[in-house]
Amino acid sequence: MALWTPSQNLSVVFSPPSNGSEARMRGMWRRRDSVMVRTASSEVSSSAGGEMAAYEEGQLERPNWAGETPLSRLVGAIISFKPLYSVLKLGARQVLISTAEKTNIPWREMTIEILESDVYKEMESIENPSVVYPDYYLNPFHAYDEGNLSWLAAAEAEAATMSMVRRATPDASSLEEANKIVRGNWLQAIEQHHLQYSGSTIRDILDVGCSIGVSTRYLADKFSSAKVTGLDLSPYFLSVAQYKEKKRASRKNPINWVHANGEDTGLPSKSFDLVSMAYVLHECPARAIVGLVREAFRLLRPGGTIALTDNSPKSKVLQELSPVLFTLMKSTEPFLDEYYLTDLEGKMREAGFVNVTTVLTDGRHRTVTGTVPLL
Repeated sequence: MALWTPSQNLSVVFSPPSNGSEARMRGMWRRRDSVMVRTASSEVSSSAGGEMAAYEEGQLERPNWAGETPLSRLVGAIISFKPLYSVLKLGARQVLISTAEKTNIPWREMTIEILESDVYKEMESIENPSVVYPDYYLNPFHAYDEGNLSWLAAAEAEAATMSMVRRATPDASSLEEANKIVRGNWLQAIEQHHLQYSGSTIRDILDVGCSIGVSTRYLADKFSSAKVTGLDLSPYFLSVAQYKEKKRASRKNPINWVHANGEDTGLPSKSFDLVSMAYVLHECPARAIVGLVREAFRLLRPGGTIALTDNSPKSKVLQELSPVLFTLMKSTEPFLDEYYLTDLEGKMREAGFVNVTTVLTDGRHRTVTGTVPLL
């Protein structure tokens, strides 16, 4: 789950709202490095009014603070100094909370509500005691010493996700509008890819790294006739997901929550039409990214779609982050360099996916889709 998005002025494009608005997205496609990248027509107007321009790519293949650059090595040396790391970690946490509350996201209140609830009762039905956690998953993440294996991380996840979405779309007038943009573009990219390259009905969906189920619920709402499964390595996150789902109106097809490793799910081969991973890969070392992509290929039926949404290395916003922000960010994301150095599209093709397409779905994020070849 991505927690960081810089506050920059960006124009945005989102899918047409369901209220019958006549606004329509006019896609323009262009080739870059043999990856299809869609931008938005400058003629498109949002439901809130005003013209919007295309998302901008930076001049680099990836930010100069990532990878093996001198600047990246300098930041790594600073972070590795333990006394300074502790200060950075505290600072990163304070930035997350304060920026959320500045945009009217009640971080502390939302956290207390979960921690003082009956969410703990969900653990017994969620946790799979046979799960073996990979070594990378036991590292600190997002300023939590226990990483994703803690109640505090799980309780704060929804507010953190809201903050990420809000800050990814600084021109949005509200959280609701921001979600229409970020989630709407992501869902539209998935739907368009599947319609173009498969055309079959999406009957079964797997959301890998589902966290507390935010992305899972969006998928279930969008594809309401499908059976949706949310899978995560954290039983704490899954407990919150199940607890929150029980609080809402029942669905025709209830979401199934699975505690498992996304690299080795134990689920049957060729059992899904869509495998999605939202804001997961930047938290993984390269070897895990490869494992996740390969497992997704095994799980998908012929003609099935994989959809990976995460930070875009070519994002102009990310490439222009201030030194303070990218240092704080890297202090809480131990595998960020490996993510930016990974040729994601290439790894997907190596796993067997075809029709690999990259779409800039907001100023910071890309959605990369691919298809399992038809028999």
